[in-house]
Amino acid sequence: MLHQFRALAVAATMIAVSLPLAACSDESKLTIHSATGDHTFNIELVDTPESRAQGLMYRQELAPDAGMLFDFLGDRDVSFWMRNTFIPLDMVFITGKGVVKNIHVNARPHDPTGIPSDGPVQFVLEIPGGRSVELGIEAGDTVTHPRIKKPK
Repeated sequence: MLHQFRALAVAATMIAVSLPLAACSDESKLTIHSATGDHTFNIELVDTPESRAQGLMYRQELAPDAGMLFDFLGDRDVSFWMRNTFIPLDMVFITGKGVVKNIHVNARPHDPTGIPSDGPVQFVLEIPGGRSVELGIEAGDTVTHPRIKKPK
């Protein structure tokens, strides 16, 4: 009985200690810092070849403050297309240090044409089409997210 109590106490302590850490690293929120203010998005994170291949295909809607963050786990040239994607999207290409490299505004649904990054990036944030223009997000803006390393 005492052994079970100790095991339960240790487990409860580990959970209690890890809760503040989890709150500090909420990967479902991303903020873009621009001249027009800070813009926070509720995001889905995709970082495997399978989840990146699926992306936002077949979705019928995306809330104005929602998006999908593609993490390529290191800076590299990337290219996207809109095959099987039903909603227009803005693609925000972001370096591993959190700098917006370039933005493709209003990618057309179902268009198989490649949409490339303007050089190596680690992340691509897809948000509703036209949203980057509405919010005044531009190349050179910075992004905060737990996966983005702060420059030293």
